[in-house]
Parts: sequence; C-alpha cells; structure tokens
Amino acid sequence: MNLAPAPARPPFAARVPDDGKGKILPRLSLLVEPRSPAPGARRGGIRSREDYRRYLEADRRALEQTRRRPRLFGDGVWRFERLLRAVEYHEACRPDTWYFRPLLSLLYLRLHFAQVKLGFTIPPHVFGPGLSIAHRGTIVVNSAARVGANCRLHACTNIGSWSGAAREAPVIGDNVYIGPGAVVYGPIVIADHIAIGANSVVNTSFAEPNITIAGAPARKVRDAGTTRFAPPGAVPGGAPAAVPEEPATASPPPICVETAGMH
Repeated sequence: MNLAPAPARPPFAARVPDDGKGKILPRLSLLVEPRSPAPGARRGGIRSREDYRRYLEADRRALEQTRRRPRLFGDGVWRFERLLRAVEYHEACRPDTWYFRPLLSLLYLRLHFAQVKLGFTIPPHVFGPGLSIAHRGTIVVNSAARVGANCRLHACTNIGSWSGAAREAPVIGDNVYIGPGAVVYGPIVIADHIAIGANSVVNTSFAEPNITIAGAPARKVRDAGTTRFAPPGAVPGGAPAAVPEEPATASPPPICVETAGMH
C-alpha cells in the first residue's frame, strides 16, 4: 500500500468566513469532514474518470450485486457507497471553481443524510476499491485511517485513533475481513488477507498476512485468513478481476481535470 501522506488542501468553504454582517456562514462541506484526496489503496485512490468507474464496478461486485444500478428501495448501502465514490471523484478530479462548488456541497449534504440514515460515519478517501459493507448499523471510521482493496466491513465496528491523537489511525491491507463489533485503533499496520474476529480489540500491528486474529486484546488464533474467501470476480491466487494490478514500472495516472457530467 502507498503510505505517503497526502498534500494539504484546505476546503473551499473555508474561504467564505462570513456573510458581511459578522455572522459565520454554515459550511455544508463540514457535514462530512472535507479532506484532500489521500491514498486509500494500492493505486492511491481515485485519480481519474477511469479510476472512478473501476471503483464503482469493484464495489458492485464486492456487494454481490447483479444489477447495474441500485434499486430505489432495498439497496441503501449500495447507494451510499456510490455516493461516497462520487464525493471522492469530484473532490479529487473536478477543478476548484465556483460553478463546481455547489455540486460538491450538494454531494456532501446527500452523503451526510445517507450516513445519518444508515448509522455510518465513513469519510471519503479511506477505503480502496471493492468495499463491502454487510448491512446498515453503527460504523465509525477515522478520517486518517487507510484501508486497502476488498474490505468486508460489518456493523458496530470502529476504526479509530489513540485518545488525544486524532491523526494516528490504522493502515489496513487488502482483502481484510472485519467482524461485527471489532475495534481497531492506534498507529498500527494490519497486513493483507487478515480476518479480524467479532468483538476483537486490535491495538497492535500484525505483519503476518493470511491469519485470523481475535480476542481483547487481539492475538493470532489461526494460520488461515481471507485468502480462501476470494472476493466476487477475483482470480484465485491473483488480484481481483475488477481491480487489476498495474505493472510496477507504470507511472501514476495524471490528476483528472475533466468536466464531464456526474454519473
């Protein structure tokens, strides 16, 4: 995973401090903490229109959806994930100009209401492609956390920081399963293909891949992780088909400056 820190980028709303009468204007972008695009997976997050489509497809497969788009009723989690990716794409790829700011504020507002409805506190630019949220319920994720591709996330989980150190959050690898009620916190690293058991408390790093950890505090309980649970669309022993690996020599994609409509 790419662990390089993201460059600071102040939210556009911060440049509108008041209304000229001494009153602070409400900032819609603060309903969901605005953040500069940061590496959430092996390829460094959504950096282009192609990345955006790839993330949407990987999420759809991870959720085992056979339709191309979510239904109006019954697919609330899928709609939330699509909205999360839309925020990530528009924040990272659209030019910071006056005519795009209302659109981004609207997306933040919709994301806020979706999180309130489903019980999620999941900021943008944290999860890699292939995110699978099992169902609605309390999920709290620190904005400084980084989670790789094909994460399976259950209800009542918390990925957080140390007390008094809001930016010291976990870095979690690819193909990780996080069971119901699990708490993962602190400046720790979780390797690829690790299964975290229900109600576990993980506050130390686990560098060995493909194991199961459980308990409070968590410890290794089995020499088998999530490798045998290939995500939908995956190729056994290789990268998920929906999220192809790039050659090591490939240069990072350019920052997107498209002006196409939102999908």
